[in-house]
Amino acid sequence: MVKTYNPKQVTVSIGTHIVTGFADDSFITVESLGDGISSVSGCDGEVGRSIDPNGQYSVKISLLQTSDSNQFLSKLYDSDKKNGDGIRPLLIKDLRGGMVFQAESAWVKQRAGITKGKSLNNREWELETDEGTLEEGKYS
Repeated sequence: MVKTYNPKQVTVSIGTHIVTGFADDSFITVESLGDGISSVSGCDGEVGRSIDPNGQYSVKISLLQTSDSNQFLSKLYDSDKKNGDGIRPLLIKDLRGGMVFQAESAWVKQRAGITKGKSLNNREWELETDEGTLEEGKYS
């Protein structure tokens, strides 16, 4: 069976803003901030487990330095620092049936660093979310 992935079919929306100008190669990383399921083995071999209820995620988005979305994310961060109103819903979707990630509330954790050089550089933005949902797709 042949499966096809097309990065042009991956969309990211933050509130009503559609993110554009993704970096070459890896441009989205979604990671859980919780510890998942931990286990401990006692001296007699009994095993106990605990489930971390933290449903938060970290989402990193790499953009070309020329992307208009850099300005949007900068303004969102500035607004959040000033007024606390930089929270927006986040949706990441692979339109070909791959992964879907969504969170009701996401915010820019830190302004992306800036690198200037002879060639075009990337800017990596880190967002944090409230409880998010991650659905694996056909080839996630």
